[in-house]
Amino acid sequence: MKNEKYKLLRQGIIYDLVGMATMAIPVIGPFLDILWAPFAAKKMNDMYKGTEGKIASVFVFLEEILPFTDVVPTFTLMWLYTFVWKKQPAPQTIEIRIDE
Repeated sequence: MKNEKYKLLRQGIIYDLVGMATMAIPVIGPFLDILWAPFAAKKMNDMYKGTEGKIASVFVFLEEILPFTDVVPTFTLMWLYTFVWKKQPAPQTIEIRIDE
């Protein structure tokens, strides 16, 4: 589990860097965002399952498609939300007594 967690972080940082790199290309950068946005949304949905992954994929799509928002590290923020900020439910212990 721990290895998978940091694999997601590495992938997310790489995807964030690729998304930000399109901003550095003066004329064709915005056009590359049109291609990158659906790919990034698909990757976000693949990396994080369930409703949270679907919501995050919409956010990453909008962040990549809108001008001047490429600096937001959406994949890294989703990783932080999933593994650092989100409250995990406390494991429940069930006591079993055996009467002899």
